[in-house]
Amino acid sequence: MKQFISLLSQVEFQIIISFIVSIVITMTAIPVIINISKLKDLMAEIDIRSSHDELTPTLGGVAIFAATLISYFLWKIPSEGNEIHLAVSSLIILFFLGIKDDILILSPKKKLLIQIAASLILIILGDLRITNLYGLLGYNSISYLPGVIITTFIFIVLTNAVNLIDGIDGLAGSFGFLSSFCFAILFYRLSLFSYVILCVSLCGSLLGFLRYNFSIKNKIFMGDTGSLILGFLVSFFAIKYITFNSSYVYDSRLENDAPLIVMVILILPLFDTLRMFSIRLFSGKSPFKGDRNHLHHILLDLGLSHWNSTIFLLIFNLVAIYLYNEFSYQFSNNINFLLYFSCFIFYCLIAYFLSKNISQVNGVNSQYTKINKLKRLELAEEKKTNLNNQNN
Repeated sequence: MKQFISLLSQVEFQIIISFIVSIVITMTAIPVIINISKLKDLMAEIDIRSSHDELTPTLGGVAIFAATLISYFLWKIPSEGNEIHLAVSSLIILFFLGIKDDILILSPKKKLLIQIAASLILIILGDLRITNLYGLLGYNSISYLPGVIITTFIFIVLTNAVNLIDGIDGLAGSFGFLSSFCFAILFYRLSLFSYVILCVSLCGSLLGFLRYNFSIKNKIFMGDTGSLILGFLVSFFAIKYITFNSSYVYDSRLENDAPLIVMVILILPLFDTLRMFSIRLFSGKSPFKGDRNHLHHILLDLGLSHWNSTIFLLIFNLVAIYLYNEFSYQFSNNINFLLYFSCFIFYCLIAYFLSKNISQVNGVNSQYTKINKLKRLELAEEKKTNLNNQNN
């Protein structure tokens, strides 16, 4: 018994247990959520942008939220600090925002204001803000107010960027798992064990969620509840890593290119969001008006399955991380930033040429092309009517 208690005090063991418990909680909770969603008709509405023609429960974020926090709070961590407690307070606000949006739909302005308020709780009360840009574009030290503005902007952009890639099965969850795992490694090297446990707790909940997100018979979406929580936590990890490394000149463990490391880890949602906003602005449209021009939608319309599209984009993210890890030391931060931007141009060109071939392809997912969208909506409406008749 003493040996077991001694084992529980070891942080590596706590990390493993939190990961396992998070998976178990998620996989136990989601079937219950699916059944309740079907009974209460809490299903994802199908519109012209949807990539599905089946009515699907959309409250998977509830399980992700519960599993992540329960698994994290299993342990008393001396080095925890006040930041994570404030982050949890912000997460609770975003949780209720997501629940309301998934069930009743909120206006974009209200969602934005609540996201800003949740971010400022952590930024102002926790004093978590960007204070150093590590020489990028000639900037180093940043004063208080610009730091608050920049940090709030990062929270909002990253939170919504993750929300935007949640358009096909597995993509947001798989990216969340990959990015959280990368941050867990980075925090472990810095002995920030409270953040490691939070990262792996999120990893476990996402892994359990993906089991059902990829399912055919028991499918569920994470919804805005899940994507907002995931986006906020990833933003939190990114900003914490950047701020912690700002004193890199005094500690050999710290990196002098933390913003670039974060940008590479988060390359998929950042590139997707920047590309979509640029296209809409150049087309004279509102950057906040949704469409089906995301790269993951293009891949579907070319005939790839949800699984293959997700794997394709994850490989892109992994290759970017590998290349940066192998070759970034050869260049300055500004040169690496230019290479990063060049990679974005290449990403846009790939998406452009792929989109030009959509009309020439008749793949297994051709039901998602523009030609068949109206038919797909008709089928979805018919299925919804049949389901309501069965419930009555």
